[in-house]
Amino acid sequence: MIAKTIIEPFRIKSVEPIRWTTRAEREKLLKAAHYNLFLLPADDVLIDLLTDSGTGAMSTKQWGAIMEGDESYAGSRSFVRFKNSIQDIFGYTHVIPTHQGRAAERILFGCTCKKGDVVPNNTHFDTTRANVEFTGAEAVDLVIPEGKQPSMQHPFKGNMDVAALDSLIKRVGRERVPLVMLTVTNNSGGGQPVSMENAREVSAVCRKHGIPLYFDACRFAENAWFIKLREPGFADKTPKQIAQEMFKLGDGCTMSAKKDGMANIGGFLCTNNDILAQQEKDLLILTEGYPTYGGLAGRDLEAIAVGVQEALEVDYLRYRIASTAYLGNHIAAAGVPIVQPPGGHAIYLDARAFLPKVQTDQFPGVALACELYLEGGVRSVEIGSLMFAGAAQMDLVRLAIPRRVYTQSHIDYLIEVILEVFKNRDRIGGMRLTYEAPFLRHFTAHLEPFALAAPHSESSAK
Repeated sequence: MIAKTIIEPFRIKSVEPIRWTTRAEREKLLKAAHYNLFLLPADDVLIDLLTDSGTGAMSTKQWGAIMEGDESYAGSRSFVRFKNSIQDIFGYTHVIPTHQGRAAERILFGCTCKKGDVVPNNTHFDTTRANVEFTGAEAVDLVIPEGKQPSMQHPFKGNMDVAALDSLIKRVGRERVPLVMLTVTNNSGGGQPVSMENAREVSAVCRKHGIPLYFDACRFAENAWFIKLREPGFADKTPKQIAQEMFKLGDGCTMSAKKDGMANIGGFLCTNNDILAQQEKDLLILTEGYPTYGGLAGRDLEAIAVGVQEALEVDYLRYRIASTAYLGNHIAAAGVPIVQPPGGHAIYLDARAFLPKVQTDQFPGVALACELYLEGGVRSVEIGSLMFAGAAQMDLVRLAIPRRVYTQSHIDYLIEVILEVFKNRDRIGGMRLTYEAPFLRHFTAHLEPFALAAPHSESSAK
């Protein structure tokens, strides 16, 4: 039998209550948060899709492993299990734990980049770009043209433009390019996957010029599943085999284990370069901790060791991708503009097409995200003009779905909220900045509406 209904491939053993609020309450809460959803108290959010980073539910095997955590300061057995699990999938010589992905980025770029350097990527995410630019280097996005067109259908819109990469290296000079990064899946570009063929071609360009290739591997398991589904020659391979094959093309990676590590905290940095690894460990000791714990408790190392393997399980990935597509396909069928095809960890609303009357300098993504909260208590995140300023190529609202947290009925409720906002989209106005920080401004920015939306009837979220 081929099931038509998506069911969660797990049973629920513990629950956490969530709190209903009225629209009047949410209006006051949003104003107090300066119209920045990052500044909202989590208890005032009904469905929290701000991020899928560290917000997932851990399995019984992970909780069991946590009880075996060895909290020795140096040389703990938990690190050995962590390292063995990571190397089983990623294959790199050196595995350096960090407290989360941005710490791995800071250490990598701090050891490899200097002022005047150029770091190509298919699309840098916010912390990646910020950590590159903090060193004085330039972060350059080289996603394929199809990846910049939200409505266009393409199986691998996360691919890097290989010809543009080769041209960039020749133009600026190999000595100015300390490394190339490939983000799988491409988060800022709509959660779109990178094909194995593209990874091979990027790797070949890097080898030709003698430049190391690093993967931003946060959602490597989801990327492997898309390759299995969409790329010829991979249907009979397991997600683990596909991931192993891709990572052989690179020289190292950064990873936030809060995504496809299925853990609530943690990350790691991998490399095959012995000299670089020692430099990275020296910096790690200075700012994170000893190289066998890297700012993490032993119990966290245990949870990650189990989680990265669970993320590659076929039943989990089939459910994960189907559930996300269910949301995307339902709202798209009603005319809601989204990044097509639906991504792995999130659905991305195309805010420019959703709110065509709101100019890009009035932050249409922020305006739309605020309205989703006002309508139904849903928290999302803008990925566009506020997050990336002049580097923004699209204005998107990401609905990132935490792993193993929400049920299908939560998704059905979310669909109702989005469709209600879409029906009343002409009432939504733009936003303006009243405060911004010099780096990663979207986390702490203050905004205000140019004009308050016209009042309308209370939504179903009461």
